[in-house]
Amino acid sequence: MEMKYKAENRQLTIELSGELDHHAAKGLMDAIDRCMEQNLPTKTILDMGELTFMDSSGIAVVLRAKRRMEALGGNLYVVNIPRQAARVLETAGLGRYVNLI
Repeated sequence: MEMKYKAENRQLTIELSGELDHHAAKGLMDAIDRCMEQNLPTKTILDMGELTFMDSSGIAVVLRAKRRMEALGGNLYVVNIPRQAARVLETAGLGRYVNLI
């Protein structure tokens, strides 16, 4: 699991690549929290375009990022979701709570 980010004009873009599973989720959540604390974004884009696999641990990552953005008064958008990851998120009903694009 690899995470890259860029912050500009209070917009944080986080690009994920590799496998998002139970082993990667905790470290990823901590890294996303640190990015948000350092940059205080009003908009965060979580780009999943390079994910090769995601299990249900990805749901926790997305929900935690959503809660952090709500605490900051901002919005979270999840974009470029691979088909396999989209099935995981849709099965959990996340589209009702998070902007899945």
